[in-house]
Amino acid sequence: MPRVDGKVALVTGGASGLGLACAAMLAREGARVAISDIDEAGGAAAAERIGRGTVFVAHDVTGEASWTDALSAVRTAFGGLNILVNSAGIALNATVEETTLEDWRRVHAVDLDGVFLGCKHAIALMAESGGGSIVNISSISGIIAGANLAAYNSAKAGVRLLSKSVALHCARAKNGIRCNSLHPAFIDTPMLDGLTKKNGREEGLAKLARQVPLGRVGTPDDVAYAMLYLASDESAFVTGSELVIDGGISAM
Repeated sequence: MPRVDGKVALVTGGASGLGLACAAMLAREGARVAISDIDEAGGAAAAERIGRGTVFVAHDVTGEASWTDALSAVRTAFGGLNILVNSAGIALNATVEETTLEDWRRVHAVDLDGVFLGCKHAIALMAESGGGSIVNISSISGIIAGANLAAYNSAKAGVRLLSKSVALHCARAKNGIRCNSLHPAFIDTPMLDGLTKKNGREEGLAKLARQVPLGRVGTPDDVAYAMLYLASDESAFVTGSELVIDGGISAM
């Protein structure tokens, strides 16, 4: 039996990277999937590549009206919503002194405000659909700081505690919705471009792998399988938790 058979999922940032991997995983495991992204051409191509009835919704996660439109499109396409994966995100490699206020606000708008708006507006539709699971993709950088990740650290740490607050709110409301966060370390997606451009991607990935006890960077499916557990009924007693996917970095 597919692990999320018959459920309806919305995955933000689904045109590439972790969002694409999560959307493909959910579709393979039986969900009806909508992917959303600000990249309309990439998102439409991704939905076609995934197949299995996957639909694409143009969506800017920083806009409140865009969220209500996206959720309305999901309701129209599938009649409800059981799984929300907040995956859309951007990175910025800069110290606190190097970070401009404009860049600070841009990172927080996408990485934190987008998650807040998704949780805020999806809850009603998910509750109406019988409950479900919100999976917010944070980062190991939301737990462990880096000198050159001031804005990213702040935003991803915010996602971690926001997820716990949403979990407690939903538990108190008895609406059948769980909320958890994922905390990946180095995953081989375009998000690593800023960390690998200096010496080339192959050498850059090898350098990052030397920082990981397991000796490699992660794959998108390493995160997608963790997401699938939290999205499925297998994790029915798991809420307000964070799942770390870092190859052992945080154990050091």
